[in-house]
Amino acid sequence: MDKLLGGLRAVAEHTRLRLLAILFRNELTVSEITYILDQSQPRVSRHLKLMCDAGILDRIQEGAWVFYRVTDREPGRQLSQALIRLLDSDDSVLQRDEIRLQNVRQEHRQQAESYFQENARQWDRLRSLYVSEQKVEQAMLDAVAEMKIEDLLDLGTGTGRMLEVFGSVITRGMGIDINREMLAIARAKLEENQLTHCQVRQGDIHNVSLPSESVDLITVHHVLHYLNDPVMVVNEASRLLKPGGRILIVDFAPHNMEVLREEQAHRRLGFADEEVTQWCQNTGLEVIKVEHLEASSKSNALLTVTLWVATK
Repeated sequence: MDKLLGGLRAVAEHTRLRLLAILFRNELTVSEITYILDQSQPRVSRHLKLMCDAGILDRIQEGAWVFYRVTDREPGRQLSQALIRLLDSDDSVLQRDEIRLQNVRQEHRQQAESYFQENARQWDRLRSLYVSEQKVEQAMLDAVAEMKIEDLLDLGTGTGRMLEVFGSVITRGMGIDINREMLAIARAKLEENQLTHCQVRQGDIHNVSLPSESVDLITVHHVLHYLNDPVMVVNEASRLLKPGGRILIVDFAPHNMEVLREEQAHRRLGFADEEVTQWCQNTGLEVIKVEHLEASSKSNALLTVTLWVATK
């Protein structure tokens, strides 16, 4: 009762209802919020703090940046959902806020497009070396087709592609990455695809700020070959996985393309089946499937992609 009353008091104000409306399906910085509401930063910050203290909003610190969004925790989430249904979408103030929110989204899309254009040639060259990503993604979906997935965690999420791939079959999704530019792209793509049940966070994939045994599915897609100590990520994934949950590891089979160290910053030139299987076994995971995905003989692909599926 006290939490419910506190939440009601926290949103029972004109500006705070507007905040609820724009943050219900979006993750925004303070500067973006002040632009949308056309109010001073100190005033907006006071409202945000009150709503965070009441458990209505989450405050996410990423270096010097701070993001806000409606919480996923109860009863704050349930209360927010009920109030959003009561808001009048034809209200002139809310409509004006929505127009400004679309401007912010458009800026996010433009930043993402610019980044992709700058890096497209490099990424396309790497993708030309192995089987199509569509085939890899379908193999990953097939590996969990019979599972009921509430919580997905994507380690090293990059531009958030795994959240897009699994978005329709999960209840909630979170991507973790250290690269702020990548996370900005991921947020833009989540907005564009209306994946409001997914979010991304800046963080260390070796030490994730989530409780043990809290997620049903973990994906590690083309991440391990960049790391100094990939076994640490497997250990962390094992800690986070619920009993009966699964981890999908996608990476290259062993190869000798040294050029990838120089041009793509790869530290490891692929992984043997036995190596990854042993890592999993050492952390209490059982590898239940290993699948090698090779391009057709007609292509010039030089790399084999391996999918390891392990359960806890």
